[in-house]
Amino acid sequence: MSIQSDIKRLTAPDIRARKGGEPIVSLTSYHAHTAAIADRYCDFILVGDSLGMVMHGLETTVPVTLDMMILQGLAVMRGSRRALVVVDMPFGSYETSKEQAFTSAARVMKETGCGAIKLEGGSRMAETIRFLVDRGVPVMAHVGLTPQSINALGSFRAQGRDVADWAPIVADAHAVAEAGAFAVVLEAIAEPLAAQISKDVPIPTIGIGASAACDGQILVLEDMLGLSPRVPKFVKRYTELGPSIDKAVADYAAEVKSRAFPGPAHTYPLKTKST
Repeated sequence: MSIQSDIKRLTAPDIRARKGGEPIVSLTSYHAHTAAIADRYCDFILVGDSLGMVMHGLETTVPVTLDMMILQGLAVMRGSRRALVVVDMPFGSYETSKEQAFTSAARVMKETGCGAIKLEGGSRMAETIRFLVDRGVPVMAHVGLTPQSINALGSFRAQGRDVADWAPIVADAHAVAEAGAFAVVLEAIAEPLAAQISKDVPIPTIGIGASAACDGQILVLEDMLGLSPRVPKFVKRYTELGPSIDKAVADYAAEVKSRAFPGPAHTYPLKTKST
């Protein structure tokens, strides 16, 4: 007889309903154990393609594969119980056609059990977003700085610093909302622009380097824990785990090399035959 959990996992409609309400809390996670911690505090957990950089040491997110996203999505689903889990669609898995996007998204959702997917792009992806939503795939959009387009952008620079550049970004946000996205990530967008978009669009805006004007915030977990060697200027490091881990490993290595027992000693009594 199985014991049913009383904890109800949040859904995309739950996040959508938070527009203009209590700020939405989110972090990335790629492991079961960090997901279990984030799950206590986050409304949704993003299995971001940033795993390519923070887990695999890649320079960009471009080389990340669908198999990599599914593997880590499974881990996060195992570790979490309450938060909505959103899995990033990696570069090359959805841009060719809306049919390709559905095939990839369906595989992600079926193989991980996640509650939604995220894809990058505004107006150019609106038709694809509508196609997915119409077929039962909850979509979180992503506009502003889109890391998968880094080879075209040239650098990870903030968007919308010049008012003359606002119109396309505003149009992107409206397009994904009208297409049926339940929320939109605004990355590296100037505060006045983020404030305007958050006020104008009917879905929650999730900021990452886009000011407190957004309906929610997200950070890469390793960045805010001080584990990433390079982080964007907007990231606040809430702790510095890197030096602590370095010291622990150094202490362990020193004990092993000095032949000191690493940790509490354990003895195992010999078994003898009774006479």
